[in-house]
Amino acid sequence: MFGSFNPVHTGHLIIAETVAQLSHIDQVWLVLSPQNPFKTQKSLLNQYDRLHLANLAVENNPLLSVSAIEFDLPKPSYTIDTLAYLYEKHPTYEFSLIMGEDNLVNFHKWKNYEQILKYYHLLVYPRPNYKAKGYDNHEKITRLKVPLLEISATHIRNLLKENKSIRYLVPEKVHDYIVAYHLWK
Repeated sequence: MFGSFNPVHTGHLIIAETVAQLSHIDQVWLVLSPQNPFKTQKSLLNQYDRLHLANLAVENNPLLSVSAIEFDLPKPSYTIDTLAYLYEKHPTYEFSLIMGEDNLVNFHKWKNYEQILKYYHLLVYPRPNYKAKGYDNHEKITRLKVPLLEISATHIRNLLKENKSIRYLVPEKVHDYIVAYHLWK
């Protein structure tokens, strides 16, 4: 599950946990992207702070893990390059890509998206007001039945800028760290 996790929030974790419970999944890795090619760098918290928050969020859950593998790859991070690198490092693993329907809408804009569809399964979770066209009944795409959540990192950052509470939108330890260090203010 790739993402900026800016910050990691309860929605991310509910989706990751739901996917981790699928019978053919052993573990979900949250792959933290230092620089998403579709996002501006100025809106991102330092990658090491985001990594720390993600690790706080998944600690003590053996089904979830955080990966900083993209920290050592060229920026911006392209999913196909990271997947190829992961396969090099773990040739006996079978990787699937977890993404929101909002990402599937623009999937055709991703670098080498055809290669991703050829070699990897996509596990797609619903997002409010999004429905990707052209991927219905695709053999490599599975649409997940997970709660439809309207939690976004953008909303959380906006609440913080307005000095409003983000309690329950993020895990308690993540909340406490963000508040203690005045992140996104």
